[in-house]
Amino acid sequence: MRTEYLIMAIAWLVVGIWVALVIAANRKVHPKVLFLLFMVELWERFSYYGMRALLILYLTSLAITGGFNIPKDQAYGIYAAYGALVYLTPLAGGILADRILGFRKAIFWGAVLMAAGQFTLALSTGQQKIPQTDVQALPALTGNTVLAGTTEGSGNFLLMYLGLALLVLGNGFFKPNISSLIGRYYEQGDPRRDGAFTIFYMGINIGAFLTPLTCGTIAEIEGWSYGFMTAGLGMCLGLTIFLYTAAQGYLGPHAEPPMPAAGSATSSTTNEEVANLEGNNTQSFATTTPAQPWYLTASVVYLGTFAAIPLAMWLIHHNEVMDWILLGLGLITVAYMIRISLAYDLVERQRMWVIILLLFFTTVFWSFFELAGSAINIFTLQNVNKNLWWGIQLTTSNFQAVNPLFIMVFAPFFSVMWVWLARRGWEPAAPVKFAIGLALLGAGFLVLNLGKAAAVEAMVPALFLILMYLLHTLGELALSPVGLSLVTKLAPARIAGLCMGFWFLSSAIAHQAGKWISRLTVVPEGSSREESLQKSIEVFNMVGMFALVSAGILLALSPIIKRWMHGVR
Repeated sequence: MRTEYLIMAIAWLVVGIWVALVIAANRKVHPKVLFLLFMVELWERFSYYGMRALLILYLTSLAITGGFNIPKDQAYGIYAAYGALVYLTPLAGGILADRILGFRKAIFWGAVLMAAGQFTLALSTGQQKIPQTDVQALPALTGNTVLAGTTEGSGNFLLMYLGLALLVLGNGFFKPNISSLIGRYYEQGDPRRDGAFTIFYMGINIGAFLTPLTCGTIAEIEGWSYGFMTAGLGMCLGLTIFLYTAAQGYLGPHAEPPMPAAGSATSSTTNEEVANLEGNNTQSFATTTPAQPWYLTASVVYLGTFAAIPLAMWLIHHNEVMDWILLGLGLITVAYMIRISLAYDLVERQRMWVIILLLFFTTVFWSFFELAGSAINIFTLQNVNKNLWWGIQLTTSNFQAVNPLFIMVFAPFFSVMWVWLARRGWEPAAPVKFAIGLALLGAGFLVLNLGKAAAVEAMVPALFLILMYLLHTLGELALSPVGLSLVTKLAPARIAGLCMGFWFLSSAIAHQAGKWISRLTVVPEGSSREESLQKSIEVFNMVGMFALVSAGILLALSPIIKRWMHGVR
């Protein structure tokens, strides 16, 4: 058995035991629906991160491996536009679920679209003649070089763009609504609520951990189509679990469209019926879709989705348009928040200024962090020695499992650490945590400079890449949970949802901005590995220093920011 498959088997065994223990320890505390939705989310994230680990490698791989052989600067544009749309579409998907579909139909429709997207990507691959893992034996770099006897790209571009569009739209319906649905099974103030979301987010990271070791390994050894097919099968399994959950009545009325206005004809469950659902709170929801105008029905939403597919394909292909769209949205957002802040009193106005400042720094953070799926992925392919200790060899995409693994290991530590520090009055303020996150991110990039010094034949030891991911993960744990929580506390109640939408818009802008950073690492066709390594390290040093300077600026501003927060922690 190849070592890559042995690692995959061990990971599945360990995770299987871990999941069984978690469910056994919590099954009497939480409703059964939580664990079923936990499994649905696990498989959806398995599908999503499987594609994320493979996309840039697939786009730039040689035709002889079944890929497209797209020049890296173009591939980075496709990847960036896809990532940006992944964060934009949930804004519409959440609204459509709240107003028309309800959570059940929205999640189902999103899962169907994403499964179709993965299988469409599987069909888009060209004929494989050698595995991607064998490409490293070739003398030239793998991005822009066309080997003799191969075409410039053997994949089907139309199917590739169609697959990405389906994934983008499916994610918009699925992602925001399954998280919101979990919250419906717990009343505000329920002491089980935080524990439920901890279990749910564990499913996200388990899926993200398993898929690079599974889809990535299969794709790079057996062929790209098998990798995407595996991701699609994972999504189908998640969809099957969701359909079972709905069929057994575990979802209850919480997943249905909202209660219509008084006086409209519809049936609803009674409080007694809701109370009989395991672990549910006693609220009344509509169990049938209320009468709506024809343009506010589920059928119109489904048809509208098909109409949106060509638009999504066009935006991914003409990704430079996304630059202008997101630049415009970003400027409008800042101008709107400044303008609306003037309508509030001094306390709320200054709190909104804090949100604007943190939006800038979080965009910087994610612009650099999300290079993991693009420039760092290509760097791993071209300039990282993937042979570990004791003869263990990893594929390029396997390294995408390091971040979620470290999250599962260190997230409980961070949770306990903040509580421990708070009890002693030592917990740093939110802007200081942001600065710590940025500093750790910058340090991670600078570690690769040490890797360059230890490189043999322009191949950096894998240990330095793993250390980079460790520092990036610690930075993520310091910044990400704090940011989401802080927006909900700082935003005026009337526009809290809007401010949260702006927060996710910053992630979309960050993905798109990452395109320009990634393009700085591109070397001319036919360049040596030494030239590729030198160029990449120069860019990573620049990124690392920018992150450290940003951390320093934020740290210097933290006394002012704390004053503007007016007691919010």
